[in-house]
Amino acid sequence: MGIAIKVIILAIAALMIYKLVGGQLPSIRKSKTKKSKDKHIDNDTLVECVTCKTYVTAKDSFIVNGKYYCSKECIES
Repeated sequence: MGIAIKVIILAIAALMIYKLVGGQLPSIRKSKTKKSKDKHIDNDTLVECVTCKTYVTAKDSFIVNGKYYCSKECIES
């Protein structure tokens, strides 16, 4: 009976530590979100629309299949 109590106490301690670190375990798998080919682009960096060659900031652009577009109209054309 002493071993069962130790296992329960260890499980409770492990659960408390898990909750303390935010309920997330570190992962060594790659992120599920697909990143663009330009991983180091800041939001204020200018990027060129592949359709009309206009420059827009990365935060205002639309990224489709790793290509930057300035508007939905350029995506459709």
